[in-house]
Amino acid sequence: MGYKNEVDLDFNIYSYCPVWAKKSTKEVDSTAYFIQLANFNKKTNNYKSSLAFSQKAYNFAKLNNDTKGKGDALFSLGTSYFELKKMNDAIETFQKSADSYSQLAPSTDYALCYYNIGLCYMSLEEFAKAEVNFDKAQSIYDILKIDTSQFLNLQKGILYQNNGKTDLAYKLFNEIISKDDSKDIFKTKAQALYQLGTIEERQNHNNLAVNYLTRALTLSTKDKNLDQKAKILLDLSVVYEKLLDLKKSHNYLKAHLALKDSILHLNNIKLDVNDYVDFKESERLKEIDRMTKENDAQQKTNKFAKLISILAIALITILSLLSLSLYKNNIIRTQSNNTLKEKNFELQIAKDNAEKASKARAEFLSTVSHELRTPLNAINGITHLLIEDNPKENQLHYLNSLKFSGNYLLTFINEILEINRIESNNIEIEYIDFNIKQLLLDIKNSMTEIASNNNNRFVLEIDENVPEMLLGDPTKLSQIFINLINNALKFTQNGEVKVIARLVESGEDYSRINFAISDTGIGIPEDKQETIFESFSQGSIEINRKYGGTGLGLTIVKKIVDLLGGEINLESEVGVGTTFDFELNLFNGTKEIVIEKNKLYSDDTLKEKSILVVEDNKINQMITKKCWRKKTSNALSSTTEKKPLKC
Repeated sequence: MGYKNEVDLDFNIYSYCPVWAKKSTKEVDSTAYFIQLANFNKKTNNYKSSLAFSQKAYNFAKLNNDTKGKGDALFSLGTSYFELKKMNDAIETFQKSADSYSQLAPSTDYALCYYNIGLCYMSLEEFAKAEVNFDKAQSIYDILKIDTSQFLNLQKGILYQNNGKTDLAYKLFNEIISKDDSKDIFKTKAQALYQLGTIEERQNHNNLAVNYLTRALTLSTKDKNLDQKAKILLDLSVVYEKLLDLKKSHNYLKAHLALKDSILHLNNIKLDVNDYVDFKESERLKEIDRMTKENDAQQKTNKFAKLISILAIALITILSLLSLSLYKNNIIRTQSNNTLKEKNFELQIAKDNAEKASKARAEFLSTVSHELRTPLNAINGITHLLIEDNPKENQLHYLNSLKFSGNYLLTFINEILEINRIESNNIEIEYIDFNIKQLLLDIKNSMTEIASNNNNRFVLEIDENVPEMLLGDPTKLSQIFINLINNALKFTQNGEVKVIARLVESGEDYSRINFAISDTGIGIPEDKQETIFESFSQGSIEINRKYGGTGLGLTIVKKIVDLLGGEINLESEVGVGTTFDFELNLFNGTKEIVIEKNKLYSDDTLKEKSILVVEDNKINQMITKKCWRKKTSNALSSTTEKKPLKC
């Protein structure tokens, strides 16, 4: 910023000095006196006179070989350059002042020199140099045992923030704002609040940013720091714009612009030539101003040339790197495309092979399972006939074991077929009307004998709000319940198995029902609960040996529940019990089902009757013939007592 044209004045400068200055020059000439005049003119924005008196103070101290006086004069001169935004001149002057103070005992003036040099480098955004000078100031204050952490921490926080160390900066700023306003002797709290506001703004924590900036604005207004207040107003405008409060954003922007105009006016006043300078001093200041302008112009020219050179080198480097990068990218892309083509071809082959293997496995399981079921049915049938023929007591044990093994194998094969059918997506969901309460009651009745074998109490609880008639697939629901209840009864002894149906939500045409099957059995270890629904998975080898089972029941249950659009959950604790629950959305039924009563029959109906057996397996033909003859012989010898027809 340059000075305005000086005006020739023919009156003595001291005519406008304060009372203490109106004395004979010979009586008061001293370094301190000239510094007082410099400070007075600085307060009245007469920086040309301030610079001149600071120079006189330095010359007087130099003439009298006054080391401290030279340091004080240079310090005063440096503060003028700093306020005029001539940072390079201010750095040079403060450094000379520090050199003078270094010849004396450590003092606060010595420390302030390095502190002000740090502020100058901060303005020039040379943060590394600023930090070095702040550390020098801190070391002197430590020697003097003076606590200056408040304003030095502020500058260090700004340094950390500009170096990307946001967490460290945040910590220092919070230490500053935590102090009481009355103890803010260095007027740093407003600046710390402003810096916290900018950090929160960059992190899009806009409400926090508004809080910090508003507090900073209040303190800046009290301290009459116009430059800081202008920055805060502008940041508040930006934050409120992000918060979509455009009215407040506009108001703060207007206040910022008005304050900037005021500051600009004050800065212009600082550069005015006033009535405090005489003719000789005016000529001297003109020369200083001319040299300053030439120096600024030369610096700008050098900086511009240097910038052009740097940009040209950077542009050439970037273009070279881009060319090299494009060349390498083309090579890499070609290689990657070739590799991808090969991998895609290999993956396609692997996919085809996997599909073929899966199809072959499914066909193999289906074929083998069906072929195994035929002889197994024959084994079970013959075993039944042998048991019915009143075998010897020592043979009955073997026949019962044979029957158990046959039934186990048949169940195992049926479960494999069921899983294979589900995974092949050949299974379809039926939507028929059924009575859910009757379905659960029938399952309970069919399981009563199994429950009594282990001395278990079987309880059925149905929420009264559950609709009786529903539309869905009762067969698959039965599979789920039978598998879960059978497991609960098998792994529980002298305990309780409970089936609960509870209405969770209902609409005009649907009901969401939660089904839970809980027991007080052995429980499932926590490390096995994640794999319990996998095929052939059981709690442990000991459990398999003791209780038996294929490990496929829960797999089928999970797949059917998923197929019906539900999700099964498990809660279990070893020694306490296990609970399986799932929720299903079922449509409300519209047609009432009439439950047929058991028909009564008599063996007399079989007298003189013939049947047609369509069966290509000789063993099955033989078993059927044996059963028929046994029935007809019973019909001839039995009474006419009627029995329930067994299906």
